[in-house]
Amino acid sequence: MTGFGTQIPIAAAADTVWSLLTDAAGYPDWNSTVARIEGRIAPGAKLTLHAKASSGRAFPLRVSVFEAPARMVWTGGMPLGLLTGTRTFTLTPTPDGGVLFSMDETFTGLMAWLITRSMGKMLPAFNAFAADLKRAAEATG
Repeated sequence: MTGFGTQIPIAAAADTVWSLLTDAAGYPDWNSTVARIEGRIAPGAKLTLHAKASSGRAFPLRVSVFEAPARMVWTGGMPLGLLTGTRTFTLTPTPDGGVLFSMDETFTGLMAWLITRSMGKMLPAFNAFAADLKRAAEATG
């Protein structure tokens, strides 16, 4: 298994952060790493993510876990189990009324080793995603 992640404290209520994470149409307004998301972010829903770093590529995903407002998992990958990516978003309440936002991505399958080569390029985008979410949530809530 190959993976990486990021986390950041956010001084906003979990509901505020969750509403940003689950508003597919709103991602381009606050997230510098996502060009757009097609579809709805809801339990069992299918969506397509268009990342700015991968211009022209679309990533079909499924919302496989949806536990509002604490945890959400998106899964996607290649057929026949060659590569499966699992992105987990977690909001952990903090004593000050905010949350600790965590986002992890793991890759499994025969081609997971390919991801290892590009992880250094992906981590800055993960950190930017978290920082953008923090900025938007704290400005909102």
